[in-house]
Amino acid sequence: MIISTMEPYTKTKFKIYIDGQFAFVLYKGELSRYCLKEGQEISSELVEKIENEVILKRAKLRAMYLLNDMSRTESELRTKLKQNFYTDKVIDAALAYVKSFGYIDDAAYIRNFILTRQNKKSKKELYAELVKKGIPKALIELSMEEYHEGWGEQEAIRKILRKRHYRAETASVDEKRKLYGYLARKGFRYDDIQQVLQVSEWNA
Repeated sequence: MIISTMEPYTKTKFKIYIDGQFAFVLYKGELSRYCLKEGQEISSELVEKIENEVILKRAKLRAMYLLNDMSRTESELRTKLKQNFYTDKVIDAALAYVKSFGYIDDAAYIRNFILTRQNKKSKKELYAELVKKGIPKALIELSMEEYHEGWGEQEAIRKILRKRHYRAETASVDEKRKLYGYLARKGFRYDDIQQVLQVSEWNA
């Protein structure tokens, strides 16, 4: 194997390509430590050594930092690590590491996501947001079914209307029509919208 290119990435980092394929990112000091130069031959043993001693260790720390910063799904964490130029092989190992400590749990993430937002958004909205986070649809659907009991869609509508200072007894026909459209686009069911909009006692 030949180090085909050492492409400057920042002032202190370089993207290393081996046999024309991207391998990893190394600091200047690491290039010196392993005596690496563009155009030289490199053994598979040394590549593996660098991956295990430097790259994987760095990827694990990066993953832990990202999870400490905020809760993330497995897909979101994978995307972040890709943005830091880690290969799929290294990312898989880093994800396995953090998962072994329970730091990534998509099922728990969905549960918390639903329970903290179910009285603010429709199920359709929550489902769409979870799909965007890269969570498998089957897992989302299973969790939605599990936490369906007590789902507060009407309460979510009421909270939205309170923010808009809506009052059923004084709202005009045009105002109600616009609210119908707005709430329908957010994924709320027609029956729930109609029932809440027509009841004035809750916001009197």
